[in-house]
Amino acid sequence: MAFESLSDKLSGVFKKLRSKGRLTDSDIKEAMREVRVALLEADVSYKVVRQFISDVTAKATGTNVLESLTPAQQVIKIVNDELVSLMGSANEKLTISSKPPTVVMLVGLQGSGKTTNGAKLAGMYKKQHSKRPLLVACDIYRPAAITQLEVVGAQVGVPVFQMGTINPVNVAKAGVEHAIRHGNDMVFIDTAGRLHTDETLMDELKNIKAAVNPHEILLVVDAMTGQDAVNTAEAFNNTLGIDGVLMTKLDSDTRGGAALSIRAVTGKPIKFVGMGEKLDAIELFHPDRMAYRILGMGDMLTLIEKAQTAFDEKKAEELEKKMKSQSLNLNDYIDQLKQMRKMGSMQDILGMIPGVKPGQLKDVNVDEHQFVLMEAIVSSMTPEEREKPEIINFSRKKRIAAGCGQKVEDVNRLLKQFNMLLQMSKQLSSGKLTADGLPAKMPKAKSFSTMMGNKKGKGKGFRLPF
Repeated sequence: MAFESLSDKLSGVFKKLRSKGRLTDSDIKEAMREVRVALLEADVSYKVVRQFISDVTAKATGTNVLESLTPAQQVIKIVNDELVSLMGSANEKLTISSKPPTVVMLVGLQGSGKTTNGAKLAGMYKKQHSKRPLLVACDIYRPAAITQLEVVGAQVGVPVFQMGTINPVNVAKAGVEHAIRHGNDMVFIDTAGRLHTDETLMDELKNIKAAVNPHEILLVVDAMTGQDAVNTAEAFNNTLGIDGVLMTKLDSDTRGGAALSIRAVTGKPIKFVGMGEKLDAIELFHPDRMAYRILGMGDMLTLIEKAQTAFDEKKAEELEKKMKSQSLNLNDYIDQLKQMRKMGSMQDILGMIPGVKPGQLKDVNVDEHQFVLMEAIVSSMTPEEREKPEIINFSRKKRIAAGCGQKVEDVNRLLKQFNMLLQMSKQLSSGKLTADGLPAKMPKAKSFSTMMGNKKGKGKGFRLPF
């Protein structure tokens, strides 16, 4: 999970600060020493760390902080604000041309993920912004690169323009002309991967840039390479002049040093991040939301946006009515599970919930396959059983289990989870909530591990009652 190591260490630092009623200058300095070590271990640039610590210390040792009623919270707020500032303060979107097509040139090292993430980006703009993008295949060197682009383009529903292995400058020009003739309002040019030290190939990029005059040059970098990604960004920016960064594999980078360093070193923003292997696993990069995740504050805005994208509005309204009338059935239950799966990995979704720190999820293994098994169990039921689960007796359970290749205990488990959901919906419809806004009799679990099972195999996968 992104920033897992850094988040855990910062949580430990802030826990010590909260344990003190009042803070002294020495308390702040000790905390900042630990924050410095945490950032360096996260592979953040030394120069960036030095400036960051200097800025935070200067603000955190002021009288207003040390004499406030909650000095630890004030320090955490300062760290949060400085993290946001370090990563760019606000999300910066692509520059969209007033005269279509908008031309976006994707550049980077070999293996950084340009082809796949270019398709992800094109699919994102088609789906979320109603654009008509075109992918242009200018990687003539890597075997099967053109075929790969055609495959991923077809999967996201975006056409691909290619002319085989002729001069990529000519392909880029022809691709833009094709877009103009066919009404494509965005063009994503997939270039070949290259080292910034390869003068011949870097000159080729300059020639493509001169030929098509792109509105955006996006550098695609792999977050897992840490400071190498920062060095690559700096070199490409100095040679070619980039407008922003698309960072891949951020979900797998437990350190996060590259994400925290690139803006400060290059002056160029991270605009998008790849958060998984699926072709819809790409997000706008929001520095403030990322800072919240690092500090264990969750990311409810991104969670809500994912839900809005994944959930069918009409079905959501129908579900709300059924919850109020307490007429939920197993068809509704499975529909909701299917829509939740569209939001992405459950591990990532849990990490966006405020108060859930990455360290708490270390031993949690959310078995996504459990969703498939649950669907299989419900599919093995008759329409009447799905509508009226209360009629399912032991003999029916045996038949259902045999029909989907599962055990009677698995059927019992699903029915128990469904009944927990019914209890929650009953509490919600009655208005009996706790001070936290939760159902008064909401089922509780001792830990995430007992709710969802853990890596050692204890428990059987997903246990949340929704």
